[in-house]
Amino acid sequence: MSDTLRDPSPYHDDLRLAHVLADSVEEITMSRFGAADLQVESKPDLTPVTEADREAERVIRENLKRARPRDAIKGEEFGTSGDADRLWIIDPIDGTKNYVRGVPVWATLIALVDAGTPVVGLVAAPALHRRWWAAQGTGAWTGRSLTSATSISVSKVDTLADASLSYSSFNGWAERGKDMDLFRLSKECWRSRAYGDFFSHMLVAQGSVDIAPEPELEDYDMAALVPIVTEAGGRFTGLDGRPGCWSGNGVSTNGLLHDEVLARVGDDSPAPSLIPGD
Repeated sequence: MSDTLRDPSPYHDDLRLAHVLADSVEEITMSRFGAADLQVESKPDLTPVTEADREAERVIRENLKRARPRDAIKGEEFGTSGDADRLWIIDPIDGTKNYVRGVPVWATLIALVDAGTPVVGLVAAPALHRRWWAAQGTGAWTGRSLTSATSISVSKVDTLADASLSYSSFNGWAERGKDMDLFRLSKECWRSRAYGDFFSHMLVAQGSVDIAPEPELEDYDMAALVPIVTEAGGRFTGLDGRPGCWSGNGVSTNGLLHDEVLARVGDDSPAPSLIPGD
């Protein structure tokens, strides 16, 4: 039996459920990945959405309503239903632009937030044959299932000159007037690459990358990432330094470099709170 089952976390059953939910949509997302007749539309914010996004979220919602009828649900495609301290946050396909172009770096993100704190996170990337997950108190793990997993932890790199940085793109930084700040940070680091989306943060959690800042994110882009990074020993905050996924942007690090990163690309003043119920 995997060591992932040893710790007495109150969220173990929820973590198991997250794996079941990811299993339930993997056939949907994989069967449409690379399909010649994949239907792609533009949402009002001009980001793409496919029938796979919508069908995957619909299936997850139906399963959650049966398994956790008292919990609230928020998804990228269908908004929020219910009003409870326990809130499931879903991104059925994070990295849709990759998905529609046949790039295998995309994932289903499933998170449980309890009283404003992300306590369960699962990132399922079936085209990469990988999952990453954590629940509060369990540590962070990667593998294909709960019973076949490897513990992960962030790196011990403590100087920017030895650090590896991953980002998504420079466009959002330019809109914030921070593109030169990011450029200067990248020049201070040993290496920079644009792995992008969820993948940057999972590489931080497993110690392959040390810094991953992003200037524009929604809570459904981040909620599942937070427990994984923090249980791996890292830090995940907004660019305003506030912990969690409520700042409209995010930065994950191994913790040792976090304050230095915020000093270079962070916000000068905190953003308005986006925490549910605030």
